[in-house]
Amino acid sequence: MAIGQKLKQNAPGEIFSWISQVFGKEQAKIGIYGPPNAGKTTLANRIVRDWAGDVMGAASEVPHETRRARRKANIQMSQDGKGLTLDIVDTPGIATKIDFNDFVEEHEMEENDAKDRAKEATEGVVEAIRWLDDVDGIILVMDATTDPFNQVNVTILGNLEARRLPVVIAANKIDLPESSPATLKNAFPQHPVVPISAISGYNIDQLYETMVENFS
Repeated sequence: MAIGQKLKQNAPGEIFSWISQVFGKEQAKIGIYGPPNAGKTTLANRIVRDWAGDVMGAASEVPHETRRARRKANIQMSQDGKGLTLDIVDTPGIATKIDFNDFVEEHEMEENDAKDRAKEATEGVVEAIRWLDDVDGIILVMDATTDPFNQVNVTILGNLEARRLPVVIAANKIDLPESSPATLKNAFPQHPVVPISAISGYNIDQLYETMVENFS
């Protein structure tokens, strides 16, 4: 029986039993990357809640809510005596330009608060890049309602490919009518693209299956 067929029949704990076998290691660090407001923390919360009954952190519509990397370590999955310790790293949004005026104009923040947010966001981008030296695989979250060929997406992918890290693209927000996951698939055919809704959990099992297939 194919791995994909087996996973679809099994409960979440059994899925990670298969991850344990495929990874062949006791611990795997998975970094969640992407531009601001793509849904990284929402997806991180979904994964952590599914497997550990916990949450990673607060999500917000204001860009750069996550300004420091957050790691949920030692998430234990086991089935039939086989297990995997999974570390999820939720990273700050990657941006090629951070301007405090955007926070003032678009989100009505006070100027001093906006400057602090912009400074912390810039530091967060640097931290996210540093984390690339300490992860085994990347879930790259992209907003399926936006143009995939933006500077941020291309910059992130170029960095990951230069490091030869395995990448799975999560085409998020497919619950929105303007989403076009097919556009993302056509834009980046060199990587697996999984359409999901992190907020509803739609197609999340397919994402787990794809992680198994590509992070081994």
